[in-house]
Amino acid sequence: MTNDVFGRAIRDYYFSGKKEGEIQTFSSLGEEDAFPVSYLFRDFSSMPALEQHALKLCRGSVLDVGCGAGSHSLHLAGKGMEVTSLDLSKGAAEVCRARGLTDVVRSDFWRYSGKKFDTLLLLMNGIGIAGRLDHLPEFFEKAKELLKPSGQIVFDSSDIIYMFDQDEHGHYEFPDPHTYYGEVIFQVGYKALRSEPFPWLYVDWDTMAKMAATHGFGCQLVRKGDHYDYLGKLTLLGY
Repeated sequence: MTNDVFGRAIRDYYFSGKKEGEIQTFSSLGEEDAFPVSYLFRDFSSMPALEQHALKLCRGSVLDVGCGAGSHSLHLAGKGMEVTSLDLSKGAAEVCRARGLTDVVRSDFWRYSGKKFDTLLLLMNGIGIAGRLDHLPEFFEKAKELLKPSGQIVFDSSDIIYMFDQDEHGHYEFPDPHTYYGEVIFQVGYKALRSEPFPWLYVDWDTMAKMAATHGFGCQLVRKGDHYDYLGKLTLLGY
């Protein structure tokens, strides 16, 4: 992303001593929102229940995909687990190392290789890196490259159907009926910086389960959240 918006925000927050700042989000759904940078530095007690549950599910060697400021990795490392913290952001990787994480890799998920893990962890809708529904098969194949035979994918996502209106017959009115409604274009901003637009995917559980099963994964709906979100676990079929 242009200007490493997340990395700049994370770096400023950690190194400046000024515990302030917001990251803005802009989406093709017409939604503008913001959240404090401090949210990326939350400890376990401040994490949503779904995230807490997800971290408890992690086992063995863990690849924290899109680790950001490293809060999930730090919790797992503090439990004595073997954690690799992966993020494309230079600023995020720098802060993760400064916070004490020892295995930090600055890389794109799609290009990362060389090691297999017991757990792939993708939180804060990290599975959205697929970008589009028809790219999920590529995600599954990449995950197979990175997983040990008995490995698992622990992830959360949301069904964003609630964001769309319904007509008088109860049918949802999607902007483009030819594309999956969970495909969103985002931009993020921090101070005067703005990223390039990038695709992000929110996928409902039924669709995820069907596609995962088609591509060799068993699916478990671990827990539902309070607002159309859920925690899921995928394991390779046959193990």
